[in-house]
Amino acid sequence: MIEIEYIVKDSRGVDRLRTADKKAADAYDRILENAERLTQLLRADKVLPNLPDADLEELTIYLARNAQTVERVLKGKAPEREASAPASRTGNVAPIKAAG
Repeated sequence: MIEIEYIVKDSRGVDRLRTADKKAADAYDRILENAERLTQLLRADKVLPNLPDADLEELTIYLARNAQTVERVLKGKAPEREASAPASRTGNVAPIKAAG
């Protein structure tokens, strides 16, 4: 039996997600890339300059993971919430919690 596991790492090389689902791995990789861009934007514009890195990372990952809802709110529309899928999940795959 051959089993393939996809490992998504953040920009520091920390494992963030392990899954057998390539589509979920690609989606989470895009979330991390977008979160990194948001972090760079917020730091460059000195938005919340005293916010600890861990909190900024959590915030930007949340915003990237919920990009469609954020976009909807920025367009002046009420956010839509799916009752069946919690916002902290990517499909049926949970991200690995960062240690420390």
